[in-house]
Amino acid sequence: MTGWLHSCRRTSVPTLARHLIGVAVAAVALLGLTYVLDPFHDYQLATAAAYLCAAAGLTVLIGQNGQLSLGHGALMAVGAYTLAMVQNQFGDHGVIAQWTVVVSLAAGVVTATLAGTVIGLAAARLRGPYLAGLTLVVAIALPAVTTVFSGVFHGDQGMSVFLPPVPDQLGVDFPMERWQAWLAVAAALLTLLALANLVRGRFGRSMRAIRDNEVAASVAGIPVARVQVVAFVVSAACAGLGGGMFAVLAQSVSPDAFTLTLSLNLLLAVVVGGSGSLAGAVWGSLLLVLLRYWADQLTGGLALSAGLRTRLAGNLPLAVFGLLLIVVMMAAPGGVQGLLSRAGRWVGGRLIRRPSHRAEVPAPDAEPPAPVVSHS
Repeated sequence: MTGWLHSCRRTSVPTLARHLIGVAVAAVALLGLTYVLDPFHDYQLATAAAYLCAAAGLTVLIGQNGQLSLGHGALMAVGAYTLAMVQNQFGDHGVIAQWTVVVSLAAGVVTATLAGTVIGLAAARLRGPYLAGLTLVVAIALPAVTTVFSGVFHGDQGMSVFLPPVPDQLGVDFPMERWQAWLAVAAALLTLLALANLVRGRFGRSMRAIRDNEVAASVAGIPVARVQVVAFVVSAACAGLGGGMFAVLAQSVSPDAFTLTLSLNLLLAVVVGGSGSLAGAVWGSLLLVLLRYWADQLTGGLALSAGLRTRLAGNLPLAVFGLLLIVVMMAAPGGVQGLLSRAGRWVGGRLIRRPSHRAEVPAPDAEPPAPVVSHS
């Protein structure tokens, strides 16, 4: 797939058309995969796709623009709570059509975008640890907001999410997990399509210029503050979509699902997968789901007390992810995607240097050609 995309880049295929073809191919492949997987693994695929929506936006913010955010878990909560309230309003009024989910997701994206605009305007004036501290405060303050306004957000108890059933056209026995995987994969692919075109365009070049040298970018006429605000807003919109998809998958929202740990997990996913690469966000999102699953399998197979098993289930995935981060930063600073890219270039170089045919060497006993004698 990567080689095909590189070959398209060398031709005259426009960027948007190339990205559309890639998304279409990925959609067909993942659609077929949902029929192969069982309902549990379909749900895992949907969870990874929901993570990917937020991780891809954070990748653009950190890797392309150079801004560090520790509060994207809170922005995901904004999208999730907005979807829950809008969907519950549809349910209270007896509206159970499938389009209500799209409307609710759009409302979550808009609300997260507004929240991201407020934070982004302040973030444009901050740098380095000060920006990280601001977003960290946002992530920590979220549970307090739900407690103060418990009449709206139902406090620590959270709230359930009304969702319409699986469309009748898919059949009575169609698994709910497969339908959720379709929704989440569609949201993730649309996010990747939008961000890929953004990164490849003029705005993406402006972001990278600011990341590399903010002073030089300003001298070149790039509006630094405006680009940074827009980058944060785009990233917040992606986080809102990811949070809305989490609410669709869990069919409930609560402050415990959007703690500081979620923000740290997203940051780890971006770094381990490969900061600045959308493909790296894919790898990081998959690792977020798989590491938790493998940790649960490991703790379940050990003879441990119930309390110790509970503590390990909550902390072991984060510890393994942190250890993996250390290993990746030492062995492959570019993350998983950087390691795969170097491996691909090495294999490609070996294939190019390999001779396609052996040079013809005359046999040892062959007579040398007779000299040509000219008669003048």
